[in-house]
Parts: sequence; C-alpha cells; structure tokens
Amino acid sequence: MVGGRKGKEMARLTLISMLFLWAGSMLMVQGGDPTLFFEWNVTYGTIAPLGVPVKGILINGQFPGPNINSTTNNNIVINVFNNLDEPFLVTWNGIQHRKNSWQDGVLGTNCPIPRGKNYTYKFQVKDQIGSYIYYPLTAMHKAVGGFGGLRVNSRLLIPVPYADPADDYTLLVGDFFNKGHTSLKKILDSGRNLGRCDGVHLNGKVAKGDGKDEPLFTMEAGKTYKYRICNTGIKTSLNVRFQGHTMKLVEMEGSHTMQNDYDSLDVHVGQCFSVLVTANQEPRDYYVVASTRFTKREVTATGIIRYKNGKGAASSELPPPPVGWAWSLNQFRTFRWNLTSNAARPNPQGSYKYGSINITRTIKLANTAQRVDGKLRYALNGVSYVEPTTPLKLAEYYGVADKVFKYDTIPDEPPSDNTKVTLAPIVLNMTHRNFVEIIFENHETAIQSYHLSGYSFFAVGMDVGKWSPEKRMNYNLLDAVSRHTIQVFPNSWSAILLTFDNCGMWNLRSEIWDRHYLGQQLYASVISPNRSLKDEYNLPEGVLTCGIVQGMPRPPPFSS
Repeated sequence: MVGGRKGKEMARLTLISMLFLWAGSMLMVQGGDPTLFFEWNVTYGTIAPLGVPVKGILINGQFPGPNINSTTNNNIVINVFNNLDEPFLVTWNGIQHRKNSWQDGVLGTNCPIPRGKNYTYKFQVKDQIGSYIYYPLTAMHKAVGGFGGLRVNSRLLIPVPYADPADDYTLLVGDFFNKGHTSLKKILDSGRNLGRCDGVHLNGKVAKGDGKDEPLFTMEAGKTYKYRICNTGIKTSLNVRFQGHTMKLVEMEGSHTMQNDYDSLDVHVGQCFSVLVTANQEPRDYYVVASTRFTKREVTATGIIRYKNGKGAASSELPPPPVGWAWSLNQFRTFRWNLTSNAARPNPQGSYKYGSINITRTIKLANTAQRVDGKLRYALNGVSYVEPTTPLKLAEYYGVADKVFKYDTIPDEPPSDNTKVTLAPIVLNMTHRNFVEIIFENHETAIQSYHLSGYSFFAVGMDVGKWSPEKRMNYNLLDAVSRHTIQVFPNSWSAILLTFDNCGMWNLRSEIWDRHYLGQQLYASVISPNRSLKDEYNLPEGVLTCGIVQGMPRPPPFSS
C-alpha cells in the first residue's frame, strides 16, 4: 500500500553519513527547520502492472517509489545512487524551490546523474502544503517507474479547513505501455508517436476481480479518509471514482479548495487532487476505478477498498464514467480557491488579490505537430525545443549562455504561418517580478496538459475556440485556484496569471510525454538585476557539471 500513514513511508534514513554531505550547504536551507534525510538506490527490476513482465525502474526496490512525507518548511536531502546503465534525473513536480532552481531536477538546470554515480538533492518545501509527485525527467524512464508521491503536511500551528482524517493515503494512477522504456524511446526517435496505452494501473497494480485481490486501502465504517490522487502517467487523462462513495475535494496542487462533492474527477497528466471519502456504506469491499478519457477505446482498471471486518465482494457493476470533454471543462469551472482558509502561512489564501494586479506582458503559446526531416516534432510558436549538451542554467551562470542558446527565440504571439517548425533551445527572458499572462491555444484534436516548475499560477480562464483580448471579461479574478498544471482541451484555450518572482531557470513543459520528449517545452529565465543571495542561491557545492562548463573555474559567488 502506497502512502498509508501506518505503513513504511520513507526510504532508509542515513543520518550520520548525510550530515557530512549536508555540512557547508546551509545557505540553501533554513537551518532552524527540521531536515529529512533519504538514501535512494535506483535500479532495474521486473514489474508487471498489467500482468506482462516489463523491465521497470525501482527506487529502493519499490514500484511505485517510496512516499516522501514532509511538513511545511522541512529541509529534504535525498542522496540518489544511479545503478542504471544510463543517465538518470529526478524532478519534484510542484515543489517551488524558492531561489533554488539548481535542485529542480530538469535537464535545463541539472546534468543527469551518470550511471554508477550519485547526486544529493537538497531543497526546502518552503511555504507550501499539498499533494505532489516526483518522477524521472530523462529519456522515457517515467513510463516504467521512478515515480512516487510527495506530500507536504501543514504545520501543527496552521489549521486546515477539515477535521483530521482517520488515515492519509496516496493513490497514484497512470496509463501503462507494455513495450518498455527503451522501445518507447526508439518509437519516438524514429519519428512516430506512442499510440494508445495498453492499460491503466493504480499504485502499480490492477485488481483481477477473482476474489483473491489484496486491498489497496482499508477503511473503518463511520470514519473519513484522505486520498491524495495523482496522475503519474505519460499520456492519458484518467477519470477516478469510488464505487458507492462520493469525494469531497479539499486540496489541489498546494491550494485548499471550496469543498464540493464529486462522484468522479478527471485527473489530467501531472495533476494531483486531495479528497475526503467517508466510509458510510455497508461494510464490504468496494472498487476504486480509474478509466481513460478522450480515447477511442476506453480502458478501465480497478483496485479494492476493504472495510474493516466487512463481508462481501465488491459489486461487478462499476460506476459509469463521464462522456465527452465538455463535461470535464464544466468540472474545471466548479473548482474554486478557498479564500478564508490558510495554506502554509497563517494569513488566508484570499489575502492575495491577484485580480487587481496589472498585466505587464502577455504570452500566447500555440502547440503544433509537424514533421521535420520526415520525423514527428512538437512545437510551441513554431519552434521545437532541443536539449543542449550544457544545461541552460549552468551556461547562464558560467557566463557562456551565448555559446549554448539565444534568448526569446519564439515570439510572444504564434507566427501567422505556424506550420513551419525549426529546432532550437527555447528560453524566454522574463523580467523579475513582472506579472504575466500566459495563454495556451490548442488547435489540435488532442488534449494538452502543461506544468510550470518553480511557481504556482492562477488558472483564470478556459474555453473553446481561439483566445482574444475580449475573453478577459470572463476571467475568474476572485477565486481561481492557484496550481502548477493546467489542461487545454481540443480546439480550445486556457489562461493563467502569475508573478515571475522566483529567480532561476524554470521549465514550462507538456506533461504528455511524447510531446515533451519531441520538443513541446521551453524554459523561462528569471534573473534578479541585483545578483543577490536575497533573490537566488549560489551554485551548490558538489553540483554535477557537463558540456562546455565542465572543468571551467567556478564564477565568484553572490556575496549578499
């Protein structure tokens, strides 16, 4: 069982050895806050979520990986040993890494961990609460493991807007391909897309329905439980529902929400929801159900929820899924920020009046799929991202950015002819502390899902058709949810607002992994004109270097 409070939630602690690695790095964390130490061994191992043996990626022998259970402002130190036969890198989806993009774990900021080597991540979950995930950013590793749950609990002095649940569970759902990650990579490298998934898993398992299935979770009649539901898949939106039970939505990607009840929730790739489920039915087994959305062939998977001392198998009659994406769009419109509740700080969430801030820059991004030299590529505003051998942030920090990339290689508006695609790194030069509007336009028939690292943004609008300035009249400028992922429906648009106040190099990427791998991503560079430790941390000691900066002398550090 992944994520049960009573279960084993953390990797083996290595306190004594890690203290030495941690020494001298306290500028990067707050020394007065508790520190959690982990040691992860990343290995290959056989997994079979759909009954077919596949070469998977395990963390400390686990698939999915171990749950990280932390509290607001905790310092987290994770020593990752890469025992694979290829480079490996982990990102912490939704963790903002304030002033510290060095720890984001993406290829634009970090060199991957070479095979047989290790790297120690050191970051703080500063001023955050909520449900998150981690996963690999390299190649197609995410398709076969290396992912897990990351929870940030509220401090005891900060109240949450609901009673403590009887237990706190993590439910990781995702699509799965039986081909294995190397075969999937070859498919993409040959210029094709991945096609449809082979199935869906729940915490790496699928109930067989033969009466012999072990429960994923247990509940006791009359008690309420918290489920942190995250889509760790690589391509497919999923609908999640609990047989015979409703879900009360309480948190979404770090924000407390208005507590509406739902029979089912669409969870798009990369997204996380926290819900409360009350065990108020006849004590027996029930199914938790995950099924694919927006696919020609619906694929469904189930897991068992068992009532303590219950008698009777789960009914074979599953709750039906919703139909069409208009239903999902309408569900998005029901999500609202809880203005009166606290988040990580004592002040209410609604004390931040984002709707009264003047927009200083508007960026409209349109995704396209085109062939370049006969091979499929995905692009934003006519440019398909390619990964340089030197991470963008390292090139910028060492003063050799001009040898690696150019800033603002895409315009703030899609070109009039968006059918031509060029290949290049994409880095937007963002002015520190500017309040920016980003519009995602999807002219394709496939749903999109985007994530922005280093930030939360306000998802203020979403509708069918093309965006125009008049659409701002319908923005939610009062209680839009602050989050880090956003979906864009076919032939539709989505709008977000945010302040670029977190210095660093930050990845805006498609969470649809074939699109991400084939170029549908970019980076935003946010540099403080003061070049001060008040705005950004120095290059960490022990950081991996590669590309043209390898062997170069370290630049002088920021002094204040």
